[in-house]
Amino acid sequence: MTVAFFSGSRRRAAVALGAVSAGLLVLSACDKPTPLATLTVGTDSVHTEAACYNDGDAIKESQIQQCLNKKAEKTITVSADDKIRFGVDPEIADNGWTIFLGGQQAEPEPYKKTYRTIPASAFFSSQTGEATDKTQVTIVENTGKKLTGIWHFQLKKDS
Repeated sequence: MTVAFFSGSRRRAAVALGAVSAGLLVLSACDKPTPLATLTVGTDSVHTEAACYNDGDAIKESQIQQCLNKKAEKTITVSADDKIRFGVDPEIADNGWTIFLGGQQAEPEPYKKTYRTIPASAFFSSQTGEATDKTQVTIVENTGKKLTGIWHFQLKKDS
């Protein structure tokens, strides 16, 4: 004598519940992605995860300079008359963020909005006043006292 423990619809529901549970278990083992920063020029856009990030806590003092000196993995081409649109995830904006050029802070106060526009011409002169063909722009999440995230982009001047 054979007895069915579950009807067809109950069996499918049990299988679906098992699949969802297994999927959640697999996802819980994954690292949480870092917030994204995005640069947009015209219709071209690049985004990246943080080069250094400590889940919103301060990056160790001993790691900051090393993180600031990392090379950008994402490049976007701009002409001098373009406008560069910077976008950050809301959690970055909540803390505040500043722009660094060549590893040096380029503005005094953290910006607290998710989006801003800056003319590309502002990024293509060196500290000695000479014109440059490329520059590294770094977005640094900070609270004014501690650095919590660093994102790098390379701007390449259109010839």
